[in-house]
Amino acid sequence: MTFRAVALGLLFMLGLAACKPERSTAPQTLPADTLFRLSEDDAKSLDPQKISDVASSRVAMDLFEGLTRFNGKGEIEPGIACAWTVSPDGLIWSFKLRPNARFSDGTPITAPIFAQVFQRLRAPATATPTRELFDGIANVVATQSDLIKVQLRRPDPSLPDLMAQPAMAALPIHRIAARADLWTSERPLVTSGAYRLRDWQLNDHMLLEPNPSWHGGKPQVPYIRWLPVADKLTALRRFQTGQADTTADFPPSRFDDLVKSLGKSVHTSPMIATYYLTLNTRQPPFDDVRVRRALSMTVDRDWIAHRLIRAGVKPAWGILPLGLGLPLLKPDWENWPMAKRQATARDLLAQAGYGPAHPLRATLRFNSDRDHRRIATAVAAMWAPLGVEISLFNSEASLHFAAMRRGDFQIARAGWVADMPTPENMLMVHHSSATALNYAGYHSPAFDAALDRALNTANPTQRAHMMRLAEQQLIFDAPIITIYHNAARALVAPRVIGWQDNPINVHPSRTLSLTVGNAHR
Repeated sequence: MTFRAVALGLLFMLGLAACKPERSTAPQTLPADTLFRLSEDDAKSLDPQKISDVASSRVAMDLFEGLTRFNGKGEIEPGIACAWTVSPDGLIWSFKLRPNARFSDGTPITAPIFAQVFQRLRAPATATPTRELFDGIANVVATQSDLIKVQLRRPDPSLPDLMAQPAMAALPIHRIAARADLWTSERPLVTSGAYRLRDWQLNDHMLLEPNPSWHGGKPQVPYIRWLPVADKLTALRRFQTGQADTTADFPPSRFDDLVKSLGKSVHTSPMIATYYLTLNTRQPPFDDVRVRRALSMTVDRDWIAHRLIRAGVKPAWGILPLGLGLPLLKPDWENWPMAKRQATARDLLAQAGYGPAHPLRATLRFNSDRDHRRIATAVAAMWAPLGVEISLFNSEASLHFAAMRRGDFQIARAGWVADMPTPENMLMVHHSSATALNYAGYHSPAFDAALDRALNTANPTQRAHMMRLAEQQLIFDAPIITIYHNAARALVAPRVIGWQDNPINVHPSRTLSLTVGNAHR
């Protein structure tokens, strides 16, 4: 079957879905003191140094606060630190702590705690999956009870963004020392953020209540109920029936109808995030760069972005989206007709030893989601004219990502949502030192050197230029096949006040409030 036939079939199915009107169901009445938030998955852990997924990070930002934090616009603002300064050479940052900072059990938050948090993050036994993001920090030292000194290996103007990451939040070291890994089972959980955890029923709900010792006083919404709903259509239906105030996403294929039926409750905005396939470069056939390039150039990114997914996503040929100070990267073959791309790809595959007599066969795995399946099906059809035979394999998200961390895959659905708006945040996960997150096992001395040079450059213009050189090397080597730059999508009930779309898609619960009354719409 040709790709055109499969594409028409996919569009037909999408058309049927789009033709179904969104039914208006009488909404339920939600409690006036509780914000109901749908998440795409349950939290993987309550320990901020044990997580890297988006769902867990959202909860962690409600429970824990660092020296800095993100506001509702996705911008950095003071957190437990009330002010900071940087040395002329950019290598030493000093953070002054708030005098009234305390954990939820009343224990003071002092400077030595942040030094201990950093030591714990760096300890191999902690196995922090985001550890490599902090490699630029040489040390964190408490010079006074209320003063922290962060010593850098190289200048990093984005350090305040990094300090807002959950892995460097103020953690209750006194509880961790007393109970080791059991500290996260305590209820209420001892926290440093606006909320503390009162109850967690796995795969059902998390209930957050105000932290009575938070320096910011009482948050505007007394209670937050996080509800994990993996299926986007199920999340949509729960929102439509008034069972939720916000969703983490919605089915892109329903976008047009949702705008008509829900109006301003539908939110889409550009996002610093890229959806891609990762190729296991540790073993044949994907240890051969010719194979990787052949597959990359024959993916029709325009069709996937504009016809299959839509809802604000943009085709991606590079890893860096707009919003990071660089124009989009496009390879030389981006404007070639598909027939020319396919002919070139066949030649590359033939040079690698693959052809009609020896077809390339591989398995593409993805975590359970309608859109992941649709993309996997489309990509397999795009490669079929090359004689490439793709088997599809899907699994639950935790199994999917565990397999990628083990290197137990050939091709896998992956992606990266920026923790902060910097090019290095998107690029560092492909550095050879990023063992936990470098799913492809990509090890390129040229890429590592280019990225290292960029990281060690203080001049913003030169730094951006060198980041682009690193990105070009990554795309030339093709350990990943970028598909599209994602868009943030959410449904937000009219009773929710303070929601602001932003490029890193962070919406801390402390920044939101509810209108007087219980109206869902």
